[in-house]
Amino acid sequence: MGAVGSRLRQSLLAVVLTVAGGIGIAEGAIWGIERWTADERELIASLRLNQLAPLPADPSNRFEQLPAAAELGKRLFNDVRFSRNQAVSCASCHAPDKQFQDGRALGKGVGTGTRRAMPLMGAAHSPWLFWDGRKDSLWSQALGPLEDAVEHGGNRARYAHLLQAHYRAEYEALFGALPDLARVPQDAGPLGDAGERAAWEAMPPAAREQVSRVFAHMGKAIAAYERTLGYGPSRFDRYAQAVVANDAGGQQVLTSQELKGLRLFIGKGQCITCHSGPLLSDQHFHNTGVPPLDRSRPDAGRAAAIAKVQGDEFNCLGSFSDAGPQQCQELRFMVTDDPKLEAAFKTPSLRNVALRPPYMHAGQFASLDEVVAHYAKSPPAVRGTSELASGGSAHAERKPIRLSVQEIQDLAVFLGALSGPVIESKP
Repeated sequence: MGAVGSRLRQSLLAVVLTVAGGIGIAEGAIWGIERWTADERELIASLRLNQLAPLPADPSNRFEQLPAAAELGKRLFNDVRFSRNQAVSCASCHAPDKQFQDGRALGKGVGTGTRRAMPLMGAAHSPWLFWDGRKDSLWSQALGPLEDAVEHGGNRARYAHLLQAHYRAEYEALFGALPDLARVPQDAGPLGDAGERAAWEAMPPAAREQVSRVFAHMGKAIAAYERTLGYGPSRFDRYAQAVVANDAGGQQVLTSQELKGLRLFIGKGQCITCHSGPLLSDQHFHNTGVPPLDRSRPDAGRAAAIAKVQGDEFNCLGSFSDAGPQQCQELRFMVTDDPKLEAAFKTPSLRNVALRPPYMHAGQFASLDEVVAHYAKSPPAVRGTSELASGGSAHAERKPIRLSVQEIQDLAVFLGALSGPVIESKP
């Protein structure tokens, strides 16, 4: 009945439109079918999830596509023993039932952070991780919170011992024999408390290198799991596909208000300037004048992260990377001296965005209406220069964003049509 029903619906549509045309009723007035120009159709088509390129390979992690690595990584991801208080896991801030984030304005581990936890779906498509891009791979990103004082708060010697005690067989099947840890202190690391740092410095350089390599392998396993997380198609994707196929019946999946919001999204609202492509993110960094939590100490964003990623021992060019220098193009040629990077933050994907308030890098806005209203207001930045219109004039790259109260609501409602399931694929 599915195919027959579809043909009947199309036939009925043709009849109704013919009659409607004969009596002067516009097509959209009956069916809510939006008329798009060729350029608009092309833009809409480019946002479909089925246009997403295959996951790029990470040359710095040769284990990322191994099912056994993803399986081990998933177990490590959910293991609370890998934290100072034995109560925090990666899933604490990236909960599978909460869009792989935590729903908080600020991340909370053993302490409270200064930024919001980002969702993990589709992260393997991005060359830079975290709001400021201070990590250049999924595996190096996974390592950061493990040693951070307010996230997991642990140290790499402790983690090596835990791997030996609970995951030795799985680890060695993937990465080879664990080093002899008999003389490695239970707690030692370069980023721990004073005692842990002293214990780390007292270790022979070779022992430090061995423990750090075990730690790196831990991150590579977690990254293999995170690589499997992605987005499923939304109502918008079904609509976009119907537009491409000239399927008038299929275009009924969006409401008239959502269609108004979509028109604003690709047009007057200029959202597509940064939220482009199938993941609805350009993967770059922008200062859009989002107010800092503390105006006396505004977050420097990307500008402060450049030195961090360059000096990271776990970056693509580091000794724990599986890549050759020629394979680290993003890191070698990244922009380092652009004043626009001051207080700039990564463009998040808008997929499933309605399901994960609050918003912005520190949860500054509680609702999507507030987010859109911010862009319509376009306030000056507290630090750096906002790319949005400011003081009645626009930034050089874009026009002023001018939206009415109703248009703000329409655009926010449309963003709800971008929600779909979370997919965990096989590696």
